[in-house]
Order: sequence, then structure tokens, then C-alpha cells
Amino acid sequence: MTVRSAWLLPQAQTREDTRLAPVSPVAHESPIRVRDGVLPGGDPFAATGAAAMQLQIGAGRAYVQGTDAQGAYPIANDGPVTLTFTDGDAQFGRVDTVAVRVLDALFDQEGQNLARIEVVEGEPNATPTAPTLEPASLRLWDVTVPAGTSAGVGGINWASALADRRRYTTAAGGIIPRGWGLGFDGAYDGQYRDNGSVLERWNATAGEWQTYRAPRQTESTTTGFAVSSAYTLNSFSARRNVNAGVCSFVVEVTRKGAQLDVPAAGNINDETIGTLPSGWRPAIDGDLSASDGFGEGTARLSAAGVITLRTWSGNGALRNDRNIRTSYTFLLP
Repeated sequence: MTVRSAWLLPQAQTREDTRLAPVSPVAHESPIRVRDGVLPGGDPFAATGAAAMQLQIGAGRAYVQGTDAQGAYPIANDGPVTLTFTDGDAQFGRVDTVAVRVLDALFDQEGQNLARIEVVEGEPNATPTAPTLEPASLRLWDVTVPAGTSAGVGGINWASALADRRRYTTAAGGIIPRGWGLGFDGAYDGQYRDNGSVLERWNATAGEWQTYRAPRQTESTTTGFAVSSAYTLNSFSARRNVNAGVCSFVVEVTRKGAQLDVPAAGNINDETIGTLPSGWRPAIDGDLSASDGFGEGTARLSAAGVITLRTWSGNGALRNDRNIRTSYTFLLP
């Protein structure tokens, strides 16, 4: 047997059926119904053109939800299954569906107890749509069969005919991977899903999926600033958000020594104020402003954390009785 199902065959479930078919709790859609779908891992139930009118479906595992009374069937396909499509209609195209279907004699009229992968043929139409599936079925692929298609004229163009309809499910409390169709509501407050680019959390109060943002990991420090010998450190404080990769600081120093007169152009010999502590330094060099309340200048912050005063107000002076303050916000490496 290739397609296996646990808890289906009366007194005939094999050890292999039990080991292969998934039987752990999965994400729910209601108190009694599970979210049926394909279990992620590799490329489950992959579709590959095998011949002009034949498609091969690869191995995979899934849950197929029946009615509320039936419950959900764990399914395992442990080997390739080859499906044959009928020729296209002479006038109109159609859309066929490849699905996993469970037959259960206790709940349907088929008189069989088995699981299988089958082709559900759609109706030819000028604007064809995928067929409606029987209960206890899980859609895997839709296949467009153009009018007049047959092996004699080249068959189905598998590169363009296949539409991936696999949706995914996962263990209860797990993050549901992106699959076909994101237009479903969450089953409970705090459920998570991956929409392909960001993680989303279901807000039951708002009735919507919301982008999940990790709690801010904000850290702060007032130590570790290595002040230059030409200056006295008055204060230093820095904050960083590790999640966002952003850091900001404020440093205030007083210049030692004699007053430094500044020419009209405002240029001065570069003076190092000090160095930021390791882990609190920018990804790239940046320019920042400085002021003592009377005059203003510019400074340079290097990726090594060194702050260098470079210019000051023209015809001004760097005095040793005023506090020079500078601050900056930057991206961490």
C-alpha cells in the first residue's frame, strides 16, 4: 500500500500505517475540527510531469478533515503515485484537481475504507473553475487542461498547467508555514503563521492577523566612555535596541587647558573627545553636531567609536569653562 491512513481500517491497521501516518495533535480550526493540510518538510506531495497526460505525485504526509463526526484522518504517501488525465474537451478548457481523499464506509456511500490520491475532473467551460471536492478531501494541485489536449498533440504543458494548492498545517501551537491561500482566520487568540515575509499573530479581539514584533530589548549604560586626556567627562549615557539594531548616546565634556581661539573659517585641529565602549559603536562613520550653549561645531564619529571635534563657530573660542555636549543616533553593526 502506498497511501496509508491511521484509524481507518477496522482491525487492519498495520504497524507501518501507525508509524508513518501523523497522529500528534495539530492546529485546530474549532473545538472539534483540525486545520487539515500538508505537513511541512522537504517538498511534500511534489508534482512532476511523467508523460504527456500523466502526473507523478511524490511522498508526503497530511491531515484530511472529514465532517465533525468523522474527525481528521492522518495520511502518509510513502512513494510516487502516477495519475492519468483524460483528454481535453473539444471546445472548452477545464481545470482538474489533484486531491487526497479518504473513503470511509461508515460515513460515505463508496463502500470502501481507504485513502488515495485522485484526479477530480472539472467541467469544461469558457471560463473554467476548479471542481468542488467531496468531504474528507484535501486539494493539492489544480491542473489546467486546454481544449483539444491529448497525448497525440503534445499533451499537457506541465510547466504552465500546474497551480500549487497545497496548504500547510502544523502541530498544535506551532507556526503555520505559508502555503496556498492566506485568507483564513485564526482559530484562537495568539496563534501564529508565516505569511512568507513576516510572522503574524492572530488577534481574536480585533479579528485580524497582525504583524508580530518581538518585545523591545532595550539596554542602557552610563559607563565605559573613555574620555580623552584633553577633556574632563561630565556625563555619558547610551541606549540601544538590540531588535531594531539602533543605538543613541549623549556625552558632555569640558575642555582642559587654555582657551582655543577659532579662526573665521571655523576650522580647528581635530581634537579627540573620547571613545564609545565596545558594543555601542556605529556600523559606519557619521557626522554629528556639538554645542556649549554659546558656540557650535561639528564632530566625527568613526566606526571604531572615536568622537573627534573638527570645526567650531567662526571667530569663536573653545573655552575651558563651558560644557560641550554632543549626541547621536545610529545603526549598530
